[in-house]
Amino acid sequence: MDKLVYTAATALRAHMSSQAAIANNMANVSTTGFRADRVVFDRIELKGGGTQIEARAPTSEEVTDADRSPGVISRTGRALDVAMAGDSWMAVQASDGSEAYTRRGDLTIAPSGVLQTGDGFLVMGQSGPITLPPANSVTIGGDGTISIVAQGDATGTPQIVDRLKLASTKGTDTVKGLDNLLRVRGGGTLPADLDAKVEGGALEGSNVNMTQALIDMIENQRAYEVSANMMKSAKDMDESGASLMRLPS
Repeated sequence: MDKLVYTAATALRAHMSSQAAIANNMANVSTTGFRADRVVFDRIELKGGGTQIEARAPTSEEVTDADRSPGVISRTGRALDVAMAGDSWMAVQASDGSEAYTRRGDLTIAPSGVLQTGDGFLVMGQSGPITLPPANSVTIGGDGTISIVAQGDATGTPQIVDRLKLASTKGTDTVKGLDNLLRVRGGGTLPADLDAKVEGGALEGSNVNMTQALIDMIENQRAYEVSANMMKSAKDMDESGASLMRLPS
């Protein structure tokens, strides 16, 4: 009986995580480069020789993974907008200082000169975060090279200052975190893909399908109700068994 209750409770937790992921997807339907969340259910561990069931709380990297299908690319004409082609991802510096990867290409230049994504992560170049000197114009080539026309340059000749670090996830176990960044599972970094291409003046949109998200939400809610009924049935059976054990007065 206890195992049935634990099973139902674990299912309820899993459906709550799934519902949160679906809601997050719907909230990010317009977020540039967003990849739809997929829930990785909590792991169940048997202890005490298999007599005790414990649901281990997942780490943030195990909570979600991503739908890797591409989003729709739209032209913007903005010089600092880039859309990654194929399976290429752009390297950024995450909040904890580690290297992570994104498809968000709405780049901006901070007052300090560092190049960053629309959500504030520093863009990585060939030897670290990219910092640009004052320039009249900045352009990004199809291979990720960044060229500038320096302030005061009367010739107007573009000069290459760095190159975006682009990487491919093929053949590597990667996982999407809660910050919408991709990481190598267990740590580490991806090597630069020198053949990767970007499309300048364009952005890739979210790959969330609102119709499918609504269907998933309805199905998940029904599954949650089934698990809740299972827990209620376990309670009823436990009470029935207890009543049979009562001695007549």
